[in-house]
Amino acid sequence: MNRIQEIIAELVETANHPAKAVKASMKETGKKAVGCFPYYTPDEIIYAAGLLPVGLWGGQTDIKLADKYLQSFCCSIMRINVEQGLKGMYDFLSAVIIPAYCDTLKCICDNWHVAVPQTYLIPMVYPQHRKIAAGVAYLIDEYKRVQKELETIAGKKITEKDLEDSIVLYEDYRKTMRQFTAIVSKYSKTLNAKTRHLIIKAAYFMDKRLYTIKIKELMEELKKLPEEKLDGIKVVVTGILAETDALLDAFVQNKIVFVADDLAHESRQFRTSVRSEGTALERLAYRIADHDGCSLLYDEEKKHGQLLIDLVRENHADGVVVCMMKFCNPEEFDYPIYKKELEAAGIPMLYLEIEQKMDSAEQIRTRIQSFAEMVK
Repeated sequence: MNRIQEIIAELVETANHPAKAVKASMKETGKKAVGCFPYYTPDEIIYAAGLLPVGLWGGQTDIKLADKYLQSFCCSIMRINVEQGLKGMYDFLSAVIIPAYCDTLKCICDNWHVAVPQTYLIPMVYPQHRKIAAGVAYLIDEYKRVQKELETIAGKKITEKDLEDSIVLYEDYRKTMRQFTAIVSKYSKTLNAKTRHLIIKAAYFMDKRLYTIKIKELMEELKKLPEEKLDGIKVVVTGILAETDALLDAFVQNKIVFVADDLAHESRQFRTSVRSEGTALERLAYRIADHDGCSLLYDEEKKHGQLLIDLVRENHADGVVVCMMKFCNPEEFDYPIYKKELEAAGIPMLYLEIEQKMDSAEQIRTRIQSFAEMVK
């Protein structure tokens, strides 16, 4: 096994066995861990406290207990997070942060105290009018409150230097990930749709400093190789996330390459940088204000469609794949708007309604195969 395969295997193992990876990291670093519900928790503040941020994005598991607290029409990510909390799978976490973007997340904040009392909850609310001065000021106050709660958990004061050092680290991570996703089409066999997804996913379960070092090494090793001839279809994928394994396998089997993404689970996490001026918390607040094209953040100008069109053109993609998380109202509200824009631009589009736990993926597999044949 060469070094590229070793790094990929390590990251894939981390993505596939998150609890094992997080517990190993906690043991190695001596850090407590804090769970981060989707979508934009202030990881920099968690890291500045000397704690380990851990992404909680559901999983591919059966739902048996969560129905006591959440209706069946809530999205599968949130239902599975509650299910895993009820099963004690998050008991090793010192706390979870739940940002209330949608009605389901608001319900979880209310229910978590009762359903999973052993895992301390830090709720927070992002302002819808995030670009105006009042919205930014409100978010800074929310960050200050979260910071105080994290200081209690960590048993230490978070200094401005701690925050600034954490921002530097996360800015390096974001820059590195933008570089990584940009080279995918050059190594489309090594970094197929499934491998790409798992490599990015591993970041949620590792110390960002160590993860960024791994990605930089992987890119340096890839650059030593000749570029791989792309034999397949290039697409931009959008949505909350692109899972399950069966879904990703279907893309690989039909030679569909993700040359870029607009996934909340992936590139939306690292495509926007912080501003260069202001206090640490001001810079973090303005990063949310500056982040456009996401259905979870109020966007009066509706820039989502143009963002997708630009990604298609910049990456010479053959089309767009929409991975629509079932029962995700914010994404469903956005879809008709950018659908019209993509159609007007003559860009082929495949719409897939997904859940993290699907009894059968055969219908989706057929739709992916038909799309691949259509755009060839």
